[in-house]
Amino acid sequence: MAARLSDPVRLGPVTLKNRTIRAAAFEGMAPGHEVSDELLAYHRAVAEGGVGMTTVAYAAVEQSGLAFAHQLWLRKEAVPGLRKLTDAVHAAGAKACIQLGHCGNMAKPGIAGGRALAPSAKFNLYGPVMPRAMTMDDISRVTRSFGEAVRVAKDAGFDAVEVHAGHGYLISQFLSPHTNRRTDEYGGPLERRMRFMREVMREVRQAAAGAIAVVVKTNLRDGFEGGNQLEEGVAIAKALEEEGADALVLTGGFVSRAPMFIMRGPMPMKEMSRRMTPWWMRTFVGAFGEWLVPEVKYADHYFLDDAREVRKAVKLPLVYVGGVTSLASAKTVLGEGFEAIALARALIREPGFVNRVLAEEAKDVGTPGLCDHCNVCAARIYTTSMACHHWPGVTA
Repeated sequence: MAARLSDPVRLGPVTLKNRTIRAAAFEGMAPGHEVSDELLAYHRAVAEGGVGMTTVAYAAVEQSGLAFAHQLWLRKEAVPGLRKLTDAVHAAGAKACIQLGHCGNMAKPGIAGGRALAPSAKFNLYGPVMPRAMTMDDISRVTRSFGEAVRVAKDAGFDAVEVHAGHGYLISQFLSPHTNRRTDEYGGPLERRMRFMREVMREVRQAAAGAIAVVVKTNLRDGFEGGNQLEEGVAIAKALEEEGADALVLTGGFVSRAPMFIMRGPMPMKEMSRRMTPWWMRTFVGAFGEWLVPEVKYADHYFLDDAREVRKAVKLPLVYVGGVTSLASAKTVLGEGFEAIALARALIREPGFVNRVLAEEAKDVGTPGLCDHCNVCAARIYTTSMACHHWPGVTA
């Protein structure tokens, strides 16, 4: 029999009360790179809304990994605020996870403290940023920073960390032939392109020491010609299982090349650009945004066909993400043998979504999800905080 959404699930050392996870969707609620009252309140609301675990998003492991002034930086100074957040989440009955990442060629020099780092010095039009190729010293330092970030997360009371190895951020940039043009031991064939990821995983696992779960977000495919395809995605998942990941979150897409492959639907460019500075960025995005970020058609559980191939290839727990907005779509995914489901837009639209769906499951009835996939929430995060246009006072 397929698992029910209300069934508990174990991810490494952590047991969740049900099979739902708030996905690591960037909130944009960390001015000064620290927890705000707004960020705490949102994750508390999601925890009170019934989710098994909530994931705080997009925390940079060091300053060089920052892209935004309102993005978390996981350092000792942030621990008091993070501890308040995890205490609030635990009091509401959920587990707390934090996503660890580095923006690589998406980092902004004025915020990151210097020129952006990347596997190779290849211009990123979506920055726009011209990064420098990482030296061996850079690689060693950033790898250690991932381990140190895990120790900070443990001090702050988190139950799990999620290593971001997808979406075209730094680890993903090493994995993808589109962004990795290196000719040393970190470039070339896939096995060498995976070297940085493997080294990060070893640092993270050592720092976690079995006390907290290590989850990894990884791409099924990059979503464009010239990037990794499903065959590489499956091989990367198998390598992460070898490196001792407790679970994988299966995703896809590349922020700097195929951004809407990640979440599907249109990107409301007027909402995205209207608060941008400087003026020329606002003008450029307004004029060329629809060409840079073309719509990718939305469908429920849109990653499922690809995710099935990973399910066949590995034995560790898999977390499905992408287009689950109702009890019916959740049943479809659990029926395919995935251990848990991660939700983003459904919980932005309705923080109490999980409680509603669990009540429907108990009665064996279901109603359509409320999220209309307009992506206003995603368009806002670059210049302000995440919000649904259905919330009071928020306009599309």
